[in-house]
Amino acid sequence: EKMFLEQHFSCFRVPLSRLPSVRSRLRAANQLDEFLREHQPDAFSRRYAQCYPAAQHYLRMDGRSTERLYNFMDAQFFGQISLGKPEQNFTVVFDTGSTDLWVPSSYCVSQACAMHHKFKAFESSSYAHDGRVFGIHYGSGHLLGVMAKEELKVGSVTVQNQVFGEAVYEPGFAFVLAQFDGVLGLGFPQLAEELGSPVFDSMIEQGLLDEPVFSFYLKNNGSSFGGELLFGGVDETRFVSPINWVPVTQKGYWQIRLDVVKVQGALSFCYHSTQSCQAVVDTGTSLIGGPARDVLLLQQYIGATPTAVGEVIMRPCPI
Repeated sequence: EKMFLEQHFSCFRVPLSRLPSVRSRLRAANQLDEFLREHQPDAFSRRYAQCYPAAQHYLRMDGRSTERLYNFMDAQFFGQISLGKPEQNFTVVFDTGSTDLWVPSSYCVSQACAMHHKFKAFESSSYAHDGRVFGIHYGSGHLLGVMAKEELKVGSVTVQNQVFGEAVYEPGFAFVLAQFDGVLGLGFPQLAEELGSPVFDSMIEQGLLDEPVFSFYLKNNGSSFGGELLFGGVDETRFVSPINWVPVTQKGYWQIRLDVVKVQGALSFCYHSTQSCQAVVDTGTSLIGGPARDVLLLQQYIGATPTAVGEVIMRPCPI
C-alpha cells in the first residue's frame, strides 16, 4: 500500500485568488442600497416562486440537497479547476459548507450562465453523460441541471470519472455578478445526496493523497494572491505551532463544538448552555451567522451599526 501511494502525488497545492466581493464593489460605487432594495432574496422567493419552470418538481423531492446562500455574494476566495479533454477551465469556490461539484452548462440559458464560463460537453473526449436530473435549492432561487462524469484536474492532480453537475438553470441574482463559475464542495459524503462521491473522497479512493487531509491558508490583505488550498497535508510554515485539532461532532458539515464565545476577554454567549454551542466551519462564506439573539449581542459588543437595508457597518478592529 505504501508503494502504491508513493507512485502518486502525495501532496499538492491549489492557489487561491482573493477578489473584491460583489458587496464591496457595489458599496464603492454607491449602488449597494439600491441593489439590496431591489434584489432582496426573501422577496424574490415569495413573489416569483410561481414563475419557476415546470421542472421545479425535481427540486421538491425528498433527499435533495439544500444550501442557503442569502449572502453568497460575499464569497471571496476562489481557485481554478479544469474539466475534460482538452481541458476547460473554471473558477470555483472551494466550499466546506457543501459537497457537490457543479459548473454552468453550455445549454444553460439563465442570465447568470451568460456571465460565466460554460462547460461544452460536445468538445470533450472523456465526457460521460449520466442522464439523471439534479436540483439544489438556494435561499434566493435554485439550481437545476443534469449529472455527468468527467476527468477533473485540481492543481497538479487528475481525478478520473468524477461525478459533477452541469447547471442548465440558475435563476435569481445569486450568481449573476459572482466572480466564480461554480462550486466545488468539500463537505462529508453524508451531504452528497445529489451528485455522488465528493471530489476529496474520490482523491482518497484513487490513491492520490498521502494523507486524507486538506488545509486552507487564507490571506487577509489587498493582494490578488488570496492564499492556497493544500490537499494531502498541512503546511507547517503557514502557522505558529502547535496546531490545535478539534473533533468533528457530526459528519456532514464540518461541525464542531464551541465552549464559549468571548469578546474583549469577557464571556459573551454559549457559556450558559450545558451542551455548549455547535458551529459549522464554512469556507464558502465570509460571514458569521447564528441565533438572532446572540448575533445582535455580538454586534453590540463590537460596535456594529445597523443600516436601513439590513446591513451592519463595522468598525475596524483587530482579530
